[in-house]
Amino acid sequence: MEIKPDNILCHELIGLKVKISSYPDLNLLGLEGVILWETARTLEIESTRGRRVKVLKPGLILLVELPTGEWVKVRGDHMLGNPFDRAKRALRGECSASF
Repeated sequence: MEIKPDNILCHELIGLKVKISSYPDLNLLGLEGVILWETARTLEIESTRGRRVKVLKPGLILLVELPTGEWVKVRGDHMLGNPFDRAKRALRGECSASF
């Protein structure tokens, strides 16, 4: 299934390019990088400078670049939970909008 803005929450996010557009820790605003790992409540991002940062999903708003080059805004609160469960929802056709 192709990753689109309306089904991004049901897909694997590891390897996608991201930019933090809102986060409680203001030092991380604007951080750009690639998602390396995901847990139920966190994302690990490697910045363009090689720095690895773990961020909590609650309170996070990301811009995510799709394989098509389109950028999509995603709320971390909507990504809470096991990433494998999101993949299962995709197989059942239960995907929801990103923002």
